[in-house]
Amino acid sequence: MAKFVMAIALAAIGIFIVDQNIKQLSLDGYRYYGSCIDLTLVYNKGVAFSMFSFLAEWLKWIQLVLISGVTVYIVKLRNTCYSVPAGILIGAGLSNVYDRFVHGGVIDMVYWHCGFDFAVFNFADVMIDIAVVWILALNFWPAICRKKEL
Repeated sequence: MAKFVMAIALAAIGIFIVDQNIKQLSLDGYRYYGSCIDLTLVYNKGVAFSMFSFLAEWLKWIQLVLISGVTVYIVKLRNTCYSVPAGILIGAGLSNVYDRFVHGGVIDMVYWHCGFDFAVFNFADVMIDIAVVWILALNFWPAICRKKEL
C-alpha cells in the first residue's frame, strides 16, 4: 500500500511542480507568437472553453470535491495500475485549482490557431486528458495490466 500511495503522491507532486513552473514563465512575461501556436497569458474563470464561468467562486470548491472523489475511488480500487495516471490527474487538477485560489482563474497560455482556432490551454489540461485516456484504457482493457491488489 505504501508504494501505491507513494506512486500517486510522486506523480501528483511532479505534475504540480512542472505545471506551476511553466505557468510562472507566462506570469513573468514570456510571450511567443508563431504561425500555429501562440504562448500568451489568459486567466480562465471557467473550465474547458470557459464553460461554467458563471459558477465563479463555487467552481474551485466543486473541483476540489471532484478531485477528492477521484482520489477516494482510486485508493479504494487498490490496483497499482491506476497509481501513476491517478497521480497525474490529481496533480494536474490540483494545479489548476491552486491557480483559482491564488490568481482568481486558471492560467492558460497555449493558443493553437493553425487551420482552426482552438481554446487556450495549459500543461495541466494536457496531462488531465492523458490521465483520463489512460484510466479509461485500463477500465476497457483490463488485460493491459496485471491486477495487483494491495
